[in-house]
Amino acid sequence: MIENIIGGLGDIVHSLITVYIWILIIGAVLSWVRPDPYNPIVQIITRLTEPAYLLVRRMMPTVFNGLDLAPIILIIALNVIDVILVSVLNGLVVN
Repeated sequence: MIENIIGGLGDIVHSLITVYIWILIIGAVLSWVRPDPYNPIVQIITRLTEPAYLLVRRMMPTVFNGLDLAPIILIIALNVIDVILVSVLNGLVVN
C-alpha cells in the first residue's frame, strides 16, 4: 500500500516537473516574439517563470552575448532533479 502511494507521488512530481519545463519553453519562445503583455496567458506564463529566472540570475550570470540562458539552465536543473527524485522514490518502492 505504501509502495503505491510513494509510486503515485513520484508520478505526480514527475508530471509537475514536465509541465513546468514546458511552461519554461513556451515562456522562452514568447520572449523572442514580444507578445501583448496584457494577454492573460502571457501574464500567467510570466508570473510562473520570472521568479525562477530571478533565482537563477541571482546565483550566476545568465546573459552571454545578448542571449539569456536562464531557461536552459532551469530546464537542465529540473531534469536532473526529476531523475534524482524518481530514482530515489523508485528505490523506496523496491525496498
